[in-house]
Amino acid sequence: MQQQLFTQLDQLEQQIIEQRRDLHRHPELSFQEVRTPKAIASFYDALGLPYRRNVGGSGIVATLKGKYPGKTIAIRADFDALPLQEETNLAFRSIHPGVMHACGHDGHTAIALGLAAAFTALQEELHGTIVFIHQHGEEVFPGGAIQMIEDGCLDGVDAIFGTHLENDLPVGTIGYHAGHTLCAIDEFEIVVHGQGGHAQAPHKTQDALVAGAQLVCNLQHLVSRRVDPFSPAIVAIGSFHAGTAPNIVTGEARIVGEIRTFDETLRHQLRQEVDLVARTTCAGIGASYSIDFTTGYPSLWNHPVETNLVKEATAFLGEASVKELKPMMAADDFAYYLERIPGSYFFTGSAKTDGSTIYPQHHPKYEIDEQALLIGAKALGATVLHALQS
Repeated sequence: MQQQLFTQLDQLEQQIIEQRRDLHRHPELSFQEVRTPKAIASFYDALGLPYRRNVGGSGIVATLKGKYPGKTIAIRADFDALPLQEETNLAFRSIHPGVMHACGHDGHTAIALGLAAAFTALQEELHGTIVFIHQHGEEVFPGGAIQMIEDGCLDGVDAIFGTHLENDLPVGTIGYHAGHTLCAIDEFEIVVHGQGGHAQAPHKTQDALVAGAQLVCNLQHLVSRRVDPFSPAIVAIGSFHAGTAPNIVTGEARIVGEIRTFDETLRHQLRQEVDLVARTTCAGIGASYSIDFTTGYPSLWNHPVETNLVKEATAFLGEASVKELKPMMAADDFAYYLERIPGSYFFTGSAKTDGSTIYPQHHPKYEIDEQALLIGAKALGATVLHALQS
């Protein structure tokens, strides 16, 4: 049956590419998706598969029941874009200023739709049920996954799989990892409240800029001096704003950062330590502070049995092309699905191998090798078949 699936996908390759290009040309930001779910719904209308709209917001869940009973396996594909001005020369580049598909979600959606069409052609021979979860809002907390789960997208599902296009891997390769694969992430905003004044009399002020600068430096000591070297963690500062003029001592500084780790105990510890460092640093100049944490996604933990299915299912690419990866300090709300049911999230190489410059996800010049779409569809489709038959 795998060969039959691959034959169908080979015939659908150009359609998958065109679907991806259409989505790339019309990107939509997280939780603002309107056209994209309509396009997905129209696809399933034409295919004749039943589906639910507005799942957890703007998500769509389609269901393909095989002729014979069996397990229920889900595929997840996200479809939101990023607030980024595209700088590629693609003929199908974004028509929306400041919005771009720079993380491959257009490709993920096209892969899932191609699989839906291919599996529908094999429905009379299929044992079990396949659920296609098209998810909104992956890029922005709280993420669309938790909303769709609460709306029942996993009801009756035995296992779930997903793939992410990855420009750190050359096209033609698959990357997998069992256990902790992606990190947990939290964000924080610290506001230093000092006392402003004239630069000619600094002794009459509480300089929030100086306190903020010292705070940024002090926060960098947390990982190097407070965390076990064998426990990966990141405390990163992404934004620091203070001051308006050279002769004004500012009374307020604003710092935005994030915490990334795999361990829940360490995750909680670092939140407490960030608060402690902020308190003591500000106290040094007599300033006060406020801090606000935003809880992000949990660490993504791939189930070993299902991850082994990915490895076995993608063996058709050849042993050298199926690689075990190290854990990555990226985050994805696919983690919520894996907290509920078994499954695995793997990576499909999408980097061009023609010698051109390779740009990573979230870059304005991000591009993929579109051969990855067919490879990703075959890898994910083969994994689903293995899961149904296991």
